[in-house]
Amino acid sequence: MGAKLYVIPGSHPSVTAMLMLERKGIAYRRSDLVNVVHRAQLRALGFPGMSVPALKLDGQRIQGSRAIGRALDDVVPDPPLHPRNPAQRAAVEEAERFGDEELQPVPRRVVWWVIQRNRKAAASYLEGARLPLPLPLAARTVGPVAWAAGKLNHATDEAVRADLARLPSLLDHVEALLAEGTIGGAGPNAADFQIATSIRLLLTLEDLRPLLEGRPATEHARRVVPHYPGSVPVVGIPPQWLEPLEQARPAT
Repeated sequence: MGAKLYVIPGSHPSVTAMLMLERKGIAYRRSDLVNVVHRAQLRALGFPGMSVPALKLDGQRIQGSRAIGRALDDVVPDPPLHPRNPAQRAAVEEAERFGDEELQPVPRRVVWWVIQRNRKAAASYLEGARLPLPLPLAARTVGPVAWAAGKLNHATDEAVRADLARLPSLLDHVEALLAEGTIGGAGPNAADFQIATSIRLLLTLEDLRPLLEGRPATEHARRVVPHYPGSVPVVGIPPQWLEPLEQARPAT
């Protein structure tokens, strides 16, 4: 089986796809694209969309972590990423949708906002990357990439403050999914991977990590994704932006 996965270093949906391929035991080649420029690169490679992860699998071109999960279940049924029981599958697919559409944009915007204020830290997300240029050179180009990616992802002060205000309710929803058993079972499913990578990316930010410790959602993320590249020291997110997370912080 031939599999080649196109990713962006540090991208949480890309990590989701890599984990799902590993769960299936499918060997694959990884090709890292340059953020922002990747849109044109994907078109040149014959993909119809502009987002990663993008997978070439036995002649098929598949884009998006949710579509990739379904395609992997088609070619390698076991272990399943989506339960075969219809009711359980519906619950997992809804949790997967939540992770993709509602949770996923939050860490993306917050991280780009932070990187714009500490560009040197962006190099830490290049761990394990296989870019078509030397990694030290890639790290030096982060300025214009961070500016463009921030624009594309609407990483404005207003949007990031709103994301941080909403984050406690998103984490509450993740923990409800854990409590009901939709995620967090013995064998991770597609929703586990979709959700855990977003929270794991948030944990790379020292501004946020102490406020997330002790939550079941954080413990789940670390179980599903034991290692995630990237570490950004405190950049000084305004304290008033962090008040909702501070108020929702578990008692110790």
